[in-house]
Amino acid sequence: MSKEERLRRLQNFTSWVHDSDPKLAEETRDFVFTEGKAPTPTGDALEDQIVNESIILKRTRPVLAIKNNQAELIFLDALDSGIWKERLTKAEGLIKSAAQAVGRIDLENAGLDWVGTGWLVHDEIVVTNRHVANEFVARKGQGFTFKMGLGAEIGASLDFLQEIGNPNTLVFRLTRVLHVVPPGGPDIAFFEVERESGSRTLAQPIRLAAAPALCDSVGLIGFPAYDSRIPDKVLMDQLFDNTYDKKRLAPGAVTRLEDLRLFHNCTSAGGNSGSALIDLISGEAVGLHFSGTFLATNYAVRSDVVRTVLDEVRSGRISAPAPASRGSSALPSAPRSRQRPSRRVLASEIVAEGDGREVSVTFPLTVKVSIGNAMGNRAPARFDLQDVEAGGEDDIEDVEEAVASDYRDRKGYDAHFLSEDGEKRVVELPEVVRNARDVLTFDGTDGKETLLKYEHFCVVMSRSRRMCFFSAVNIDGNKSRKSARVAWKWDPRIPREQQIMHECYGNPPKFSRGHMTRREDPGWGTPTEAKRGNEDSMHVTNTSPQMQAFNSPIWLALEDYALQHAREDKMRISVFTGPYLHTRDQPMYGVQIPTAFWKIIAFVHDRTGRLCATGYEMDQQAQLEDEAEEFVFGRFTSPQLKIATQVSIRSIEARSGLHFGRLASLDPLAGGEESLSGERVPLMTLGQIRFV
Repeated sequence: MSKEERLRRLQNFTSWVHDSDPKLAEETRDFVFTEGKAPTPTGDALEDQIVNESIILKRTRPVLAIKNNQAELIFLDALDSGIWKERLTKAEGLIKSAAQAVGRIDLENAGLDWVGTGWLVHDEIVVTNRHVANEFVARKGQGFTFKMGLGAEIGASLDFLQEIGNPNTLVFRLTRVLHVVPPGGPDIAFFEVERESGSRTLAQPIRLAAAPALCDSVGLIGFPAYDSRIPDKVLMDQLFDNTYDKKRLAPGAVTRLEDLRLFHNCTSAGGNSGSALIDLISGEAVGLHFSGTFLATNYAVRSDVVRTVLDEVRSGRISAPAPASRGSSALPSAPRSRQRPSRRVLASEIVAEGDGREVSVTFPLTVKVSIGNAMGNRAPARFDLQDVEAGGEDDIEDVEEAVASDYRDRKGYDAHFLSEDGEKRVVELPEVVRNARDVLTFDGTDGKETLLKYEHFCVVMSRSRRMCFFSAVNIDGNKSRKSARVAWKWDPRIPREQQIMHECYGNPPKFSRGHMTRREDPGWGTPTEAKRGNEDSMHVTNTSPQMQAFNSPIWLALEDYALQHAREDKMRISVFTGPYLHTRDQPMYGVQIPTAFWKIIAFVHDRTGRLCATGYEMDQQAQLEDEAEEFVFGRFTSPQLKIATQVSIRSIEARSGLHFGRLASLDPLAGGEESLSGERVPLMTLGQIRFV
């Protein structure tokens, strides 16, 4: 975001806040220089104006910590708002009562540790958003059930004491899905929650306002998370004191009412989905927050709408299903291999037809994809199955080991690769945030390093898992060259003990070495560069255990399809790929096996001329569960045709613990929902991918 755009957004939001609260407008009038009416300043004057507008925002729309169920009303800075200090001090009792009833929805056996906010709306009933519930709930018959996660049913609970500086917890299980309003209706879901947890009992529920009204004194109580969709990271960190995932109060105003929803301008971020919007005069909830755009507007389901649906659920007019089972296992008591004979499949063919497209898959030899008209007049893509090489893994001999000095000329990934015509389009490497201490370091030419640089790509390794957090590559489609496949090799810059060459890899039922950066992707440039890129891709640092014939044709084709939508005269993209590394991943052959993989592609779109970024997932959970049941009996059957899914980059960040800078804000699936997940689009054809 340019400084001019940043200033414009700040000024527009400031004007909106002032319109909704004349008292605050009067209090901050000395700081307002232009209010968007004067010509945009330049140079130092522009920077000064941005600072002043940021001060106004922090003063008029502060974000306060909630500690011991009470908003921390610390107003020491002379620039803090005296008006908000007075309003919040008067509402201390109401805030405490409401805060006790708001909890963070934590998950077990899922890729996400937590997913949003929920609050007590009636005795033993919790309300949150449909799009939050969709992360761990599925429809089953006429009712609902908890989804299967990492080897077991997903468990969900509310922790009412996720507070800054508070090591204690107050956890109550969600025991039953009462109702999830279908898409097209208000964004609401209800759960039954256990009344007691040990010696502790639930707090009093928050009353629902019968008729919400325009109001200049409301507070949003929830759990804002770091939100990479927000382009102004500096301002976001200032507002949230660079502390996320904990209970917060954000005061603001209700600015507009509609039949089903209301608008408000409290400061929110990802994770606030499901937050309670509280009237600071009455203590009642006036809305269920479900969506927002930073420095634009926020939305909540009206409290009277929530009340109407709740009454329908409680009366039985909307039927609630039987309690979801608990303690169930993904594995049956008897292995299915005893119920049907095992068989070894040398090759099989799966054909899927629809929309005039045909997908032909031959395992384990080749994959061919015919996309029909999905690419316009461009030639259809055809790909070799070389990302996952089935069978014969133990027959591959190690090549003669190189030495660390052989890699001094490797430049690795280039963050400026997509810049052109004097326009800077920087795509930085992702940052490992959640498990930063687990990043493997090694002695490099400039001291301790974390990047294993190769030809046109690089890898960052996990010390504990001995596989990569991610692999990042620059691809130039105009300079691509074919090269012969070589044997797998160690990287001499790090100890062999930190790499996986053999343990879990081999003939079925063992796993294949699945490329993260595809073998052909770094194979471009001069003949020497292309050959070196191809050979560098065969380091075991660039692999992760995958089921034999894991990849779907669409997963194999993503980079090529993106290249065909990049600027034709450049044909350049940057790709990040990696496994989701979770502590609950199932160990097999002495190695914890990832259940799913992600990919993010960034490029300059041929139609818009703008930088765009899209995210994808592919999982092997179902195959792993089958293998866990039956691999001991030697089963190896034809896998089902796997479906890749386009997902929000925001969800990849939440699940992987990586941050991708501004890429999440460029994502067409970013949307306004403030959960940690976002939209998911199963891809039956490449033509379903949304780039804009």
